[in-house]
Amino acid sequence: MSEPAESVEPSVLVRSAGGLGCLTLNRPRALNALDLGMIGLLADALDAWEHDTDIDIVLLDGTGDRGFCAGGDVRGLYEQITGGDPDGAGAFFRNEYALNARIAEYPKPIVVLADGITMGGGIGLAGHAAIRVVTERSKLAMPETRIGFTPDVGGTWLLAHAPGRLGEYLALTGTVMDASDAIYAGLADHFVPSANLDGLRDALETRADPTSPTELVLLFDETPVPSALIADRIWIDDAFAADTVAEIVDRLRARPEAAAAAAADLLGELSPTGLAVTLEAVRRARELPDLRAALAQEYGLVLWFAATQPDLVEGIRAQVVEKDRSPRWRPASIAELTPDAAASAFAYQPSIPLWV
Repeated sequence: MSEPAESVEPSVLVRSAGGLGCLTLNRPRALNALDLGMIGLLADALDAWEHDTDIDIVLLDGTGDRGFCAGGDVRGLYEQITGGDPDGAGAFFRNEYALNARIAEYPKPIVVLADGITMGGGIGLAGHAAIRVVTERSKLAMPETRIGFTPDVGGTWLLAHAPGRLGEYLALTGTVMDASDAIYAGLADHFVPSANLDGLRDALETRADPTSPTELVLLFDETPVPSALIADRIWIDDAFAADTVAEIVDRLRARPEAAAAAAADLLGELSPTGLAVTLEAVRRARELPDLRAALAQEYGLVLWFAATQPDLVEGIRAQVVEKDRSPRWRPASIAELTPDAAASAFAYQPSIPLWV
């Protein structure tokens, strides 16, 4: 007689108590990276709670102390493209972006605890919530250019509204932000030490009166140290205001700061095509009317990469699959970019639109 199979916990834990609906990403070994099933579970719970009069606040967090959500399933994207089904990736992005917009537009306050690594798809969950909490363990980034790709999940919308030229800098370099940086850049609202998170969870669940969730968070909020980005804006705003990636690198080389030279070196290692498209995407996002418009722009770009650009597959191969950290970009250098390098990306029309 065979032994019963061990029970497998769901990838999203869903529970409610005391007027609080709790959604916990539950793939700690994968740093709670998103897959299509998790997106569906999150969307279903939000649908169920929207008109549930017993739920007043939604709390979104992740299992473990290493990461809230490390991003989306880039290995799965790699397998779809190399398997000859780049259009199949569209289903994942359509569902993910619908969830991003749902979080931003949700009629009940969503509190997100972005404790630990919060990158890529994790920013799509945390960055659009009503109340965004970070801790001393938080590490936030949009690192898509590292794999020959471009920021999505509404990341260009968020970064486009960061102070000065931080949007271009953070999007092109994929620089990791700590809690202070994230708050300064506009990707988070409150700093709560990780030791106080359980107290915050309890307060949200057991509040004895209709105190707003913001007021409850403020009971645990502390003032973080000043962001290093404040001082760095001297060279960031100067260099990243340039018209092209090549001109940005030239300005960085001309600066006296060591950090500027390091940024120039980094840009020289990344996909020239990814950089050109990303620079244009952030700047166009500044002129768009809302998050949904930015998501629609990003949707066209990511499917253009998936359907036409060898750099995306090469970047995932080098950084995630084979991990040799030696991608071979096409074109290989920023100097080889044509003046209209990003034009075809923004002209691309997916066969299935994002919003119907």
